[in-house]
Amino acid sequence: MQNKKLKWKSDFEKSVIIENFVNRGWIKSQEKEEEQTDWNVYWATQIINHFPNHYELTRKDCMVKNLKRFKREQDKEVLETFNFDFLPTTYIFPGEYSLFVEEFHRNPNQTWIVKPAARSQGKGIFLLRKIQQLKKISGTTVTSNMTQLNLASKENYVVSRYIDNPLLIGGKKFDLRMYVLVTNYKPLKVWIYNKGFGRFCNEQYTTDVAEIENMFVHLTNVAIQQYSDKYSQKHGGKYSIDALKLYVESAYGTDALNKMMDDIHNIMLTSLKSVQAVIQNDKHCFEMYGYDILLDSNLKPWLIEINASPSLTTTTPVDKNLKMNLINDVYNIVLPNDDFPDNDQKQQQPTKVGGFTLLYDENLDPNNRKTQKRQSVKIWK
Repeated sequence: MQNKKLKWKSDFEKSVIIENFVNRGWIKSQEKEEEQTDWNVYWATQIINHFPNHYELTRKDCMVKNLKRFKREQDKEVLETFNFDFLPTTYIFPGEYSLFVEEFHRNPNQTWIVKPAARSQGKGIFLLRKIQQLKKISGTTVTSNMTQLNLASKENYVVSRYIDNPLLIGGKKFDLRMYVLVTNYKPLKVWIYNKGFGRFCNEQYTTDVAEIENMFVHLTNVAIQQYSDKYSQKHGGKYSIDALKLYVESAYGTDALNKMMDDIHNIMLTSLKSVQAVIQNDKHCFEMYGYDILLDSNLKPWLIEINASPSLTTTTPVDKNLKMNLINDVYNIVLPNDDFPDNDQKQQQPTKVGGFTLLYDENLDPNNRKTQKRQSVKIWK
């Protein structure tokens, strides 16, 4: 079957997107203002590559809210079907401020991390050891008896227990950026990409209170780390998932690596299930998520956040190659043979396409995981 010459349009001038279009022989749309539909593929903010209310999972406060709600629902089930032990104790401000104060007094030596709910790239994040530090939120006041928090803006914040025992390599903290593709929510169909990378801090990790404001120690965001004097243009502070897996296997054993990956897969599936009932499913939409996972010193993975628009900016040739292949493989699943698949074609898709492997297909799960006990489900793979 000869590939069709699809027309494309993009709101983003990112080389990994544009070059994939060009490499496929697709034609750039030349639409004029009065011709609003002269395109087949549109890489846009709200069209094609996003579900309409994707923020239910990718806004930090919405993610926490939906995971907590889903856990309450699952707690009513007779059988335990999901493991939720991957989200650090988290409160949404201002609504849950009083609950946070109670927890703060119960654990006065705990460090907390404060994040704006709707910002990215590490903006506005800080670590907290004293409640009065909340004044760092511009214009915010805290009453003397700490019973009330007055946020100057309408912006929500999430405050989570800081994981202060991260797994270190070379004495430095890192997290994992992993890619997950959802092609349908009802029924749920999930793909996981076999490539990704660890994002490393430039400074040696320490719990010294004197370094609590040193974000080069605590935040792995490349947007933060690139301003460090120790930042390397050669590798960009990124190391491949494959290399990190090899390190874990050699240091802790194959069984430990397999358990770690099973736990990560559980995070992905449980988080997606938590919003399945609220996401507005649309057969024209797909979502490529960037999952940020932190490993602690016991190889336990923790969910940090989920990105709706994971960065496609490339910092090194290796980084560009990874993201070029990633986007190419996304299109090979979403638009096989450069055409829009019907339902029968979707059902007949292979379980592996390029670097993507089918992680979960609800159509193949006879119980839809509502009554079966949680285990390392082979159907995921």
